[in-house]
Amino acid sequence: MSMSIRNQLPGTVTAVVPGEAMATVTVRLAGGPDVTAAITLEAVRDLGLAEGSAVRALVKSTEVALANGRVNGLSIRNRLPGTVREITTGGVMASVKVVTEGGVLTSAVTKEAVDDLGLAAGSSVTALIKATEVALAVG
Repeated sequence: MSMSIRNQLPGTVTAVVPGEAMATVTVRLAGGPDVTAAITLEAVRDLGLAEGSAVRALVKSTEVALANGRVNGLSIRNRLPGTVREITTGGVMASVKVVTEGGVLTSAVTKEAVDDLGLAAGSSVTALIKATEVALAVG
């Protein structure tokens, strides 16, 4: 199966916490940091997810926000520190490649955000991803 999602980070499920309709699934990425995905309980069952399952965390590039420095007071649990590797800028949008311990992420942000944050190759950033924006895939 082919997907247009560029951000596919391999990892292992370390915890599944089921609720009535949704579940949180914690994944230890290959590079070490954890990410949390909030997915339906039906998806957990369909994918056969359990502690120790090998998965890929999938995140659309438009769902990866960037910050330059510590971010406090946010409910976003998935905070991956990294370094900007490359920026491709268009008239309105920019594609920012960020190297993290878990792999390389692509973030699609506005050109204005790149300018406001002073992003350039080598900049330290934190990738911010809401748990509801992380999908999981097996196989």
